[in-house]
Amino acid sequence: MSFPAATGADHEQFCKTEGWRSVRSARSKRSTHHETYELDLPDGRVLRTRISRPPDRSTCGAQRWSHILRDQLDVTPAEFWQCVRGGTWPDRGEPAAPERAIPTQVLFQLKQRVGLTDSELAELTPEAAIERLNRYWTTGQ
Repeated sequence: MSFPAATGADHEQFCKTEGWRSVRSARSKRSTHHETYELDLPDGRVLRTRISRPPDRSTCGAQRWSHILRDQLDVTPAEFWQCVRGGTWPDRGEPAAPERAIPTQVLFQLKQRVGLTDSELAELTPEAAIERLNRYWTTGQ
C-alpha cells in the first residue's frame, strides 16, 4: 500500500494524538528550531522525536521519513496514518504485571502493625503474606 508523504504537521499530529510529552531544554525553554517530544513505553524504553519548527505542510525525503518512522516513532507507515487520520494508537504492548504481587495494603499492614522487615516481606508469597496478616489480626502475634 502506498502512503502520502508526511508533513511536519502530520508528525506533530501523531505525537499529540498518541500523548507524547513536549520536552523543554535544561533551562526550561523551548527550542527555536525544533519541537522535541518523548513517549515512555511499557517495556521501559523512551522514544524521542524532533519536529522542525514551525510544523508546516512541507514534506521530508522518503529516506529521512523512513528513519523517523523506524527509529524515532517505532511504527509502520500504516500505524502512523491510522493514528493521524483515525486517532488509533499504535499497539505498544501492555506493561507486564507482576504475576504474584502482594497487595500494597497487606505489605503496609505487615510492616507497620506486625513489624516485619523489608527482607522478611521479600520472602513472602501473596498467600503467606495474607495468612501472616490474618494470624496477627486473630491472635495479635
